[in-house]
Amino acid sequence: MTKVRLCFHDRCFDGTASAALFYRFYRERFDQSAEFGFTGMTHRAAQSWEAGLFDGDENVIVDFKFSNSPKVTWWFDHHQSAFLTPADAEQFRKQPGPHMFYEPDYKSCTKLIATIAKERFGFDTKPLADLIHWGDIIDGAQYPTPQSAVELAEPATQLALVIEAAPENGLPAKIIPELAYRPLGEMVRLPLVAKHLGPLLERHRKSIEILRERIEARDGVIFFDVSDLDFEGYNKFIPYLLHPECVYSVSVSASAVRAKVSLGTNPWNQAAANQNLASLAEKFGGGGHPRVSAISFEPGDLQRAREVARGLAATLRAK
Repeated sequence: MTKVRLCFHDRCFDGTASAALFYRFYRERFDQSAEFGFTGMTHRAAQSWEAGLFDGDENVIVDFKFSNSPKVTWWFDHHQSAFLTPADAEQFRKQPGPHMFYEPDYKSCTKLIATIAKERFGFDTKPLADLIHWGDIIDGAQYPTPQSAVELAEPATQLALVIEAAPENGLPAKIIPELAYRPLGEMVRLPLVAKHLGPLLERHRKSIEILRERIEARDGVIFFDVSDLDFEGYNKFIPYLLHPECVYSVSVSASAVRAKVSLGTNPWNQAAANQNLASLAEKFGGGGHPRVSAISFEPGDLQRAREVARGLAATLRAK
């Protein structure tokens, strides 16, 4: 029996969907009886790969940064900021390995894995078409309107809310095997998911009013600080519903493991969006995509996070 350690971007719909897709792909194309262990990864101020983490016969990373460990056998990612160091990027460029795939032009890692699995390994992606579709919509911010992104009427968006904001450590890892085989409509009815959905929907409704009160919208840029609240999993499209005239958003949030600065671009107002937010975040040790990125600080560095966020908001307003 093959032992597989699967590391994925935790508390992220695309990360969880990517893991579910890889889980089913590997079982159907390589080893039906493979034993999987799942590890959710969180971006931190001092990002590194823990010693002993890669304990499988196969060690897999999806939707997260590259590791230079020779024990890693599969890697899929689509972020601009995919490498911890220039040396890692050079290593990947020179010796990517047969199962290492990096495509920053993809909207979602789920779509990237689906494409590679189908085209190179003959994997039938049709049973997972809905999951792949929503992975691309959610991670690529490809909703038709701000209302559709905020109303959370679809099972996929409700599941995303639970994955991102449920106050239960390790929940995404617990649902991956189910997500690999169940329709999204069934997923939100699972007791493991359903017990969180009602309270989180109520919290979501309240968060709209909280952001309405706290947002500072000026010169095309939204700024708000919710670091005093248990608010890291808020819906990132609410600011654009409230202020559709703005192009960018900058926010500060906090949790037990980090203080976080988030930067985003309004998906429905990009005509004047000429700033690469990943490049801005990289200056402070963060990263992400050109249109959305983040910076993680140590929990005790909240004041520094606030200063950086204010500075970035000022920079974007000046542009």
